[in-house]
Amino acid sequence: MSRVSIRRGAAAAVAALALAALPSAAHAAPVPGARADARHHHHQQQQQAETIRQIVLQGAVNVRDLGGYRTWTGGEVRQGLVYRSDALGKLTDTDVTTVSGLGLTKVVDFRIPTEVQYDGADRLPPGLSPTARPVSDLGLYGTLVTAIGSGDPVTQEQMLGGGRAEAYMRDIYRTFVTSPENRAQFAATLRDLADGRQGPVLYHCTSGKDRTGWMSYVLLRALAVPEDAAERDYLASNTFRAAYDARVRAGLKQSGRMQNPDLLIPLQEVRQDYLDSATAQLEADYGGFYGYLTRGLGLDLWTLAKLQDKLVR
Repeated sequence: MSRVSIRRGAAAAVAALALAALPSAAHAAPVPGARADARHHHHQQQQQAETIRQIVLQGAVNVRDLGGYRTWTGGEVRQGLVYRSDALGKLTDTDVTTVSGLGLTKVVDFRIPTEVQYDGADRLPPGLSPTARPVSDLGLYGTLVTAIGSGDPVTQEQMLGGGRAEAYMRDIYRTFVTSPENRAQFAATLRDLADGRQGPVLYHCTSGKDRTGWMSYVLLRALAVPEDAAERDYLASNTFRAAYDARVRAGLKQSGRMQNPDLLIPLQEVRQDYLDSATAQLEADYGGFYGYLTRGLGLDLWTLAKLQDKLVR
């Protein structure tokens, strides 16, 4: 990497972080007259240009290329370098061929050992092995196994009903910020992505929506993608997972294991409320996004500059 490109990357990173550190209201503040109309038109153009790039597979439903998003600094996130997904243990032979075509050099698995044990290890192209970087789910997977396994509607209601499932999800998102172990896993992944010698990377958890969703939100914000676009990427998991998750609920009801499988909906969905729990914790602990990146994740300006230089064109 040349000195010129590093200097350009550093300048972009400083500008990006300055923008990312602004409160949401600063981005959304109304601008009088024609400037407001122009800004609205610009956002419409951005949204039209930013089609989410799904990688269609039979054995995984939430696989996407994170490229294509525009940044506040006038750049665009490069395609073909960062992929986010749900678990890859059920890939078909055709899926494996498709994944092979992505040219991945690293696959990061955020699942805890229990999830891998129950759902199976990733099925990957020859020569590619997953890197285990478990991020705590606060026992959610075990809770689900217990609740569903009980087959008892009263137990399931006591464990998941009355807003308990939603509260559980908010707690999990807060630990993305508060847990040193979780922060270390996210930071290591960002360092991989910033490494100029590292080729395309895919990271995933079980459903590709919470741990993977937070990692993607943080990455996009670090690259100076506007907050509303990073939120759209996060919330898009609901679109990609809806049909599959509905089939899971229908199967549980049909098999008699759950009389009210809708208790699972708060756990199957991503919600703005969950994301807000993490960002509010980030504000409380680190004073803002820049503080989370530098003090929380331990990323120095050099690493953030390399991230920009490699992933934004």
